[in-house]
Amino acid sequence: MEGTPLNNSLKSDVLIIGGGLAGLVCALEVVRAGKRVVLVDRDTPQRLGGLARWAFGGMALVNTPLQRQKKIYDTPEIAYRDWMRFGELSETDPADQWRRAWARYYVEHSSSDVYDWVVQHGMKFMPAVNWVERGMQGEGNSLPRYHVIWGTSQYLTEQMIAALNQANTANRLTLLHNHEVTTLVTKGGTICGAGARNHDDDSDVSLEAQCVVIATGGINGSHQQVRANWIAGRPMPGTMLNGAHPFADGHVHQLAARSGAQITHAGEMWNYAAGIPHPAPHFPGHGLSAIPCKSALWLDHAGRRIGPQPLVTGFDTHELCQRVAAQPKPYTWHLFNWRIAVKELAFSGAEHNQQIRDRRFPAFLKEILFGNHRLVKQMAAQSPHFLVADTLTELAGKMNALTGTDDVVPSVLQATADAFDANFARGTSVINDDQIRRIEHARHWGPDRLRTCKPAALQSPGSGPFIAMQVQLITRKSLGGLQTDLQCRVLDAAGTAIPGLYCVGEAAGFGGGGASGKRSLEGTFLSGCILTARSAARSIISGHNN
Repeated sequence: MEGTPLNNSLKSDVLIIGGGLAGLVCALEVVRAGKRVVLVDRDTPQRLGGLARWAFGGMALVNTPLQRQKKIYDTPEIAYRDWMRFGELSETDPADQWRRAWARYYVEHSSSDVYDWVVQHGMKFMPAVNWVERGMQGEGNSLPRYHVIWGTSQYLTEQMIAALNQANTANRLTLLHNHEVTTLVTKGGTICGAGARNHDDDSDVSLEAQCVVIATGGINGSHQQVRANWIAGRPMPGTMLNGAHPFADGHVHQLAARSGAQITHAGEMWNYAAGIPHPAPHFPGHGLSAIPCKSALWLDHAGRRIGPQPLVTGFDTHELCQRVAAQPKPYTWHLFNWRIAVKELAFSGAEHNQQIRDRRFPAFLKEILFGNHRLVKQMAAQSPHFLVADTLTELAGKMNALTGTDDVVPSVLQATADAFDANFARGTSVINDDQIRRIEHARHWGPDRLRTCKPAALQSPGSGPFIAMQVQLITRKSLGGLQTDLQCRVLDAAGTAIPGLYCVGEAAGFGGGGASGKRSLEGTFLSGCILTARSAARSIISGHNN
């Protein structure tokens, strides 16, 4: 499958730029159709798959067999309504034409083109559908749609690579690692190849093709691009962590723009509000995205509870990011205890979900039932941003030692915990706290009940020790990108397809240059990569190159 260009030149039917999930799926489909493909990737062979290799593997899917099995009666019409409302997309604005079209396409085809296709490739989904992004007022997912790949996205990526190897019976695929595309080649107005730099030997390579597919991811791996495209008027923290792939830097977006392509909604991003520095970073600034404990108190830099509306995960990630970014300092605190941590603490991605990643169901079930003490102990041992103490006074001292300040006054931290715990001193019939109400609401759904503690006082006997986790905003996915039609052809300023040029996955804003609008229903990314990649492949196979 791997190859070396002869005379620094290669010819193919299809050139795919980027070896993430979207690039792999597109390559698989066109190789199976008999096309000669060159797939060029900037990373090493061991990291083929890009961000998908690290991701958790959740997908928002509509009207699936698993939903019906769980008596969740979903339809494309319900999902489209949720999508448009939560993403704040316009039904009438011509500027949203392709975003609307891709939203409709997603809800109508995600079950057949993603769920069924994944199952046909020998993979399974976990036997639960999770309910995320419900919206602060119920304007998000009106019912559960979040399906999780058994084995995480790492297993999905490995299966796609294996399927590519199996499909490559006639050596139609050439895979170039450590190659960076430096130019797009145009002849007579048609994109017909690219120039690349081989970083193994610093040689230049000419890649000629009948059509080119951009599958390079978004821009969120470059904080320079993140800040340059940040939407005016939205709060932006002074520092952020990087939870994207560092090669997702928008470089090929700009090459396409020079050929007339339109980059739209580049300022719309799907970041997360609770990142910590990776204990063993893969690159500078690498962060881990925590899935915040619903039962943790979210505090400002001084140890005061952020309010008046408390911050609670699982309802509106976009809103969480806005409120965290608006805090006086670029970090906040989660205050919780060991009882909460072992039941609720999690980190997004394959790396810290070993039992799911390695498909060890008995071990996974044991952690669900008895608590994930392994993860909590691991974070306490490995991360200086995960602080454990027997008393709140001791914890305040550790928080100040980490930041090099005296911001957290022990009496203020104690008063914060006491004010929350007072809800339970009066009896459960008179609790009046919105975080507790949201927790109770979440626990009505079975999978959430398994991973969410019954509300209780933070200082309940036997619940300790106390834990404080310092978190900050972490970049993740681009919601905008190169504008495309439903065949994934890249469009120019007049809305005309640029001959020979396609774009898939995050580089296309998961379709149309930003199909999700301002907010994703969460889990639309991996599935969006598969959906757009398969659409582009069908178009290429049928000969729609212009």
